[in-house]
Amino acid sequence: MTRIRPPEGSSAPHPGTADARRLVVVGHGMVGHRLVEALDSRDTEGRWEITVLAEEHRPAYDRVALSSCFEGVDESALRLPEHDPGRVGLRLGDPVTALDRAARTVHTASGVRVPYDALVLATGSRPFVPPLPGAEAPGCLVYRTLDDIEDIRAAAAGSATGRAVVVGGGLLGLEAANALRLLGLTTHVVELAPHLMAVQLDEGGGALLGRMVGELGVTVHTGTGTRSVATHARTGAATGVELTDGTFLESDLVVFAAGVRPRDELARDAGLQVGERGGVVVDGACRSVTDPRVWAVGEVACVEGRTLGLVAPGYAMAETVADRLLGGEAAFPGADTATRLKLLGVGVASFGDAHATTPGALEVVLNDPVAATYGKLVVSDDARTLLGGILVGDTSGYPLLRPLVGSPLPADPSVLLAPQSEGGAGAPPGGVGVAGLPDSAQICSCHAVTKGELTEAITEQGCADVPALKSCTKAGTGCGSCLPALKQILEAAGVEQSTALCEHFDHSRAELFEIVAATGITTFSRLVAEHGRGRGCDVCKPAVAAILASRDSGTHILDGERGGLQDTNDRHLANMQRNGTYSVVPRVPGGEITPARLIVLGEVARDFGLYTKITGGQRIDLLGARLEELPAIWRRLTDAGFESGHAYGKAVRTVKSCVGSTWCRYGVQDSVGLAVELELRYRGLRAPHKLKAGVSGCARECAEARSKDFGIIATEQGWNLYVGGNGGFTPRHAELLATDLDHDTLVRTIDRFLMLYIRTADRLQRTAAWLESLEGGLDHLRAVVLDDSLGICADLDAAMARHVADYRDEWRGVLEDPAKLARFTSFVNAPGTPDPAISFAVERDQPVPVDLGLPAARAAAEVSTR
Repeated sequence: MTRIRPPEGSSAPHPGTADARRLVVVGHGMVGHRLVEALDSRDTEGRWEITVLAEEHRPAYDRVALSSCFEGVDESALRLPEHDPGRVGLRLGDPVTALDRAARTVHTASGVRVPYDALVLATGSRPFVPPLPGAEAPGCLVYRTLDDIEDIRAAAAGSATGRAVVVGGGLLGLEAANALRLLGLTTHVVELAPHLMAVQLDEGGGALLGRMVGELGVTVHTGTGTRSVATHARTGAATGVELTDGTFLESDLVVFAAGVRPRDELARDAGLQVGERGGVVVDGACRSVTDPRVWAVGEVACVEGRTLGLVAPGYAMAETVADRLLGGEAAFPGADTATRLKLLGVGVASFGDAHATTPGALEVVLNDPVAATYGKLVVSDDARTLLGGILVGDTSGYPLLRPLVGSPLPADPSVLLAPQSEGGAGAPPGGVGVAGLPDSAQICSCHAVTKGELTEAITEQGCADVPALKSCTKAGTGCGSCLPALKQILEAAGVEQSTALCEHFDHSRAELFEIVAATGITTFSRLVAEHGRGRGCDVCKPAVAAILASRDSGTHILDGERGGLQDTNDRHLANMQRNGTYSVVPRVPGGEITPARLIVLGEVARDFGLYTKITGGQRIDLLGARLEELPAIWRRLTDAGFESGHAYGKAVRTVKSCVGSTWCRYGVQDSVGLAVELELRYRGLRAPHKLKAGVSGCARECAEARSKDFGIIATEQGWNLYVGGNGGFTPRHAELLATDLDHDTLVRTIDRFLMLYIRTADRLQRTAAWLESLEGGLDHLRAVVLDDSLGICADLDAAMARHVADYRDEWRGVLEDPAKLARFTSFVNAPGTPDPAISFAVERDQPVPVDLGLPAARAAAEVSTR
């Protein structure tokens, strides 16, 4: 089929073959261009004759890169690839003025009438100019097209004041401000919202961006609007801008960049349904809900009640329509509003649910004003799934974090945000999970090296270590933040790597455990001095602390330098919650509790205004305690006979039980008694990861023992022991280790299982993963702990006996030591003063956290500080 591009002024494109259907595309911006490219490349049978009617005199160009014109880039460099004139009829500078849906024709300004079988509206949007006095005066411009760029250049060259004001602090506003700054003008930005880029950024990110923009010489005015544009009495030209806060900004150049509005006039006049805020209402195929022959893409389309002002969703719409026009079943996949920008030299990235609108979403923020970086990750209410995020200053982690949206978190969110460090934002998330990233994910941002390129270097070019990868691909030769990712990609490709715990130790965790056991070392400083290097890091310090604690449970976890090795939760013997308060979780062995102790828990919760909840581990959480309240709360609890439940440490947490043979008509053994015994036996036992257990009194399994690190199920002859189960990111059922064990054999076998795990597991390795990594797996474990195949069972038995004999309640130890009590204060210079940033509201008759900045209606429900 041959299609001839009509000459300028011709009435219509060449009709093409007799059986071709006629497609008219109204608009030739980036999205309209993409639609034509997609359809033309796929339409190998020539089913569609394409005509494009454009308002601008220029063919399609990269509108996103407009600001580069002020940095020396020629206009021609922005142009998008030309269409084949033999296949696509392109008419420039002749906008469509009317649609006749009944006759299926469009009419242009020059009087041309073009028939269609299918019509695609790609008319985009127009700049919004607020209806202010003086807004139409000479010197008031917009920032949208190449023609606008030329107008701004001319106005700047003729400026008498050398000053300019940009109305709007969003993406376009900041680009316009940068353009004016590059033209040598003193520039002000006025934004009605409390901070810049309110659509993409939250208050914290916007505040940092505003500070950094200000340091570049652009004055930012936020939280104020524009009242009017002052004009010269004789010429009528702009002379300045008056703000709603009374400020007057002298300027003879005002650029409006206060948002856009869909160009939906044609659709409205033709009777097509438009959205409440404009835009042609379309379905999931981007087809008008009014007329099946009319489609809309890009900023003029109203999808699911909103229009989308970014190129990426517009491209997705274009691909969808192209597929549908050729008989496919594609559907618009949803708006990908992720964006990564450089604004006045400042990196800004926003992706996914950046504003945490998902019900129950949690926010983890790392704000470093000294380093001028801000990072926020939004996670699901169970803290397992990444929903979105914001990065300002350092956006090197964006290529790795964005592909993880909707996926399980590969590490603690705070680790993912740590900039320029192992496991930081510039490295693979948390140092783990790189194998799950797509090949297109950028690993090295300095040299734009993707995971696919690195994998190819390993498999095709024989790179077997990090230096080889660096030499071959240049990855890791810039800032170096991606080096941990290179190691993980090598491991994922089956190339064996070092098992060193971190850069400060050449040994694995298991090897360090053996060193500590053999040498009797009791401090981190001696261990790193004699068997490592440097001062340690947040990887090795907690790992060594756990080793020392598991070897010497008689020494308090906060004694000497050990307290400095711990993370926040261990240092304060409580789990920090989202608003900076802490949880209080007393041990309730086996879930068995007396009425008197229940009353004490209720009284403590009432007197300190705590939120109470029964956990899945059969104990009671008291949430919302301030740091300085923890000692007073625990004094009440320890006086009543409670002790720490270790909800904060990598230790044995709970042994859950059903009511067993004592009460249940199906029970065959005393599950409660055994659960209480085991929980008291293993309380405080420090491990590579948290440990949970369960005891069921019969095969009905009401205690869910097979989902635990070790679980026991009663039989008529004794107990079946299961090991290696867990919940978490990758739930797994435990495996049967031994059957019909008597009481003493059962306890001895669990002792050995736990001590072998503590001795040989890697840092933060759950029992399920540890069991999978054991050479020989379950059979090997069975041989070691039941048959003593390695001859170490006496050692394991002795280690557990030491733990049981040496156990001391950690909270009682704190209450008896004034030095340890001194840790529990929010303000060092004002002990007892509550943190004013912590406040609560009431929901379902209980206090719940209120974050600062919530609407006043909810803040009015706050519970006053206790």
